[in-house]
Formats: sequence, structure tokens, C-alpha cells
Amino acid sequence: MKQSIFIALVLIVSMAIGFIIWGLMLPDYLRMGGPIVGSLIGLLVMLLAFIIERTLTLRKARGKASVQSFFRNMVTMLDKGDYDGAIAACDKQRGTTANVLRAGIERYQQLKGNASSEKRLSETQRAIEEANALEVPLLERNLIALSTIASIATMIGLLGTTIGMIRAFKATSERVGGVIDAMKLATGISEALVNTAGGLLAAIIGIVAYNFFVNKVDAFNYTMDEASYEVMQLLKSKEAEK
Repeated sequence: MKQSIFIALVLIVSMAIGFIIWGLMLPDYLRMGGPIVGSLIGLLVMLLAFIIERTLTLRKARGKASVQSFFRNMVTMLDKGDYDGAIAACDKQRGTTANVLRAGIERYQQLKGNASSEKRLSETQRAIEEANALEVPLLERNLIALSTIASIATMIGLLGTTIGMIRAFKATSERVGGVIDAMKLATGISEALVNTAGGLLAAIIGIVAYNFFVNKVDAFNYTMDEASYEVMQLLKSKEAEK
């Protein structure tokens, strides 16, 4: 499924769920926040969907076994010249780091005996960089959506606050027999506060989730770069021994 279609589906379904919850499940004091509360609930549902998607994707990107143990086995096989075993280990491990290393090792093995040492190493490095360029966008997918939702939620909450305050001030100007309609005034203030709370809640969750996943992606990138560097250094040392 294309990313744009996925986001559009999540948006439509989340907003539908948000307005259903607002119309049928919320207590009266929260429903008084108006339809904007339904939009804020929809944004919270979107955040939950993206958080689940990112958690599952990054768990899959980690691979089946520990990255450290996988890399130790990989180094041992490469040191022995067992390139088929190293590729098989990558296929078994899967995950981002394994995919990147597999691309480099496979290219090195293909060129072995068919190109100069310098050519093999440069092509191996290129294969690793190309694989890395394909893997990184998968790790960073939907992070922009998380930060965007956090920003939009604040704005929507502020919009609801403004509308509520407008209604509250309007109630003070509409006097019946010189007396302010306390019900209308309370409704306007309640609408403002409910929307403020909803916007802040969605923004806080979005910012925390965004920073958490950004740190996770940075850790993945560091691991990939370190593993790629170690593999390249090992292959260079083996080429120098020839």
C-alpha cells in the first residue's frame, strides 16, 4: 500500500471514530466542548495508529536475534572467508542491519575473482550505501506525521478555546432582565477549557512519541554505520593479505 493512501485511510477512519466517540460515548461535560472535540479525539486515534505502526516496524527492523550476537557471528564467518554462510546468516536474521550487510557481502562475492581489489571494495561500499539509502526511509516513515499531528492538535485546541471564549463573552452581553445567562456563560467557558485540554493532551503525546522514535531511528542508523564500517575494514584487511 502506498504511503499516501495509508495516511488518507488512517485520517478518514480516525476522524470517523473520533466523532462517533464524541457523539455517543463522552460524558456531557466533555461533549460540551463541541464538534472540535471530535476532531481532537480523531487526532488521538491517528497518533495511536502511527505509534503502533512505528513500534511494529522498528521491532521488525531490529531482526530476529540480538544485533550484537548476529554481528559477532558475521565477523567470524567473514574472517574465515565463508561468504555464503554470512549471506545465509543475514537472510536468517533479517532486519535493517542484516539487509544492508547482505547487499555489501553479496556484491563483494559476485566480484571476487572478476575485478581488482580496489574495484571490489569500492563496489561493495557502493552496494552498502545504496541499501542503506533504501532502509533509512522505512525507518523514518510517519515520523513527520507524528510531529505534524502534535502541531495541528495545538492549533485545533486553540481554535476551540477561542470559539468557547467568544461564546462566553457573547453570553455576558446578552442579558435577560439585566442578569447574565449563567448557563450560556458556563457553556462557553467549558467549551474553551475542554478544547484546550484536548489539544494539549494530543500535542504532548505526539511530541513524546516523535522524540522517542527519532532516538530509536538514530540508534538504528548508528548501528548500521558501525556494522558497515567494521565489515568494510575486515574486507580491506583480507584484501591486503592477498
